[in-house]
Formats: sequence, C-alpha cells, structure tokens
Amino acid sequence: MKILIIEDDAHILSFLTRGLCEDGHLVESSRDGKEGEYMAGTNAYDIIVLDWMLPEKNGLEILQHLRNKQIKTPIIMLTAKDETEDKVAALTAGADDYLSKPFAYEELLARVMALYRRSAMEGSNTVSIQDITLDLDARTVQKEGKTISLSQKEFELLLFLVKHKNNMVTNTMIEEHLWSSYTAVNSNVIPVTIYHLRKKIGKTLIKSFRGLGYKIES
Repeated sequence: MKILIIEDDAHILSFLTRGLCEDGHLVESSRDGKEGEYMAGTNAYDIIVLDWMLPEKNGLEILQHLRNKQIKTPIIMLTAKDETEDKVAALTAGADDYLSKPFAYEELLARVMALYRRSAMEGSNTVSIQDITLDLDARTVQKEGKTISLSQKEFELLLFLVKHKNNMVTNTMIEEHLWSSYTAVNSNVIPVTIYHLRKKIGKTLIKSFRGLGYKIES
C-alpha cells in the first residue's frame, strides 16, 4: 500500500513512518501543508493520513481542496481537537475517518487497513481471482488451498495487478505505486519481479503486452 502522511510533528511522523514501513507499506511524507497538498494532488496514493494543524495550510483546507478536485483517496484526519463539531466538520468536508491524538499505532494501522479494504476490495480482507486468493491482513497468498511464499514486493505487485484487474497496468504505474518517487528504480526490477511471481503462482495469470504493460483478467 502507498501511503502519504502529512504531519508536522517530527516524533509522530517518525514513528508512523517507521511502523508502516516495517509493516510492508510504502510511505511518503510532508511536514508542510502546501507541499503535502501538492503531493496529494499530483501523485496516486492508497491512503492519506492528514494532520489538522499544519504550517502554511491546515488539514481541513487541504481536505476541502482535494475533494473539490474530485480526488477520492481515502483520508484519515489526525488532530488534537476532540470536540464533536470538529469531527463533524472534518467528516462533512470529506474525511473518511477521524483519529484524536494521542493514539496507538495499532489503532491507526487497523483504521488504515479497514479503509483500504473498503475502497479497494469492497470491504473484504480477502480477494480471489481465478485460483488465487490474497489475504490483505495476513499478507499471504493461497493457490488451490496451498500457501505460496511471496516477498513483500511480489505481494504488493500482485495486489496492485489484482486491484486493476481487466485493465492494462504500465511499468510507470507500477514504479510509481511500489517505489518511492525519491528512489531510483533499476529498469529490470519490474520484469524480474514479474518473472519470480509467475514462477510461484503460474505463468498464465499475469499476461504481458510488449511495450504496453501487464494485465490480470478475471
């Protein structure tokens, strides 16, 4: 999962980034409201974690701007504000969830996963296609009842292809989703990852289209 965190508190940003990365997610971040708004508006993310109180531009203004631009990425608001009217304002402006500070990392992770399931997999923690079943919580894959061991990147790539089933997925789309925009990507890393995936799950599930990309068909 690719997550954007817009949070100016260095301690909170650090522990969220560390925890989410250790749990296998790709994290990009900003400590500035204007920069965070730009990143959220120009890059594709699965989830945005957005603080309310930010320098340059506050989280509620960012939220309203993104929704006005028809950017529908699920957004969790983080705030020290705990009044009912503040929660109502955030949810009315288009927030998908609201978490008051202080909070436990485990609770935030559970909310992130719930939002992702709701937005990407219609609320279920598993998704099946042909003879493959992916468990989003356990991050495991089963084929014909047998568990297949995948690396973190292999699982994320397979999930990304399944999420976009019946649609062409280009190398650029994969690179932007699975690797940070700050990371240089070897030109062979995507076909090599596809090669290893096919060895483990079978050669027919992922179809290649030379010069175009890849597709999984339901």
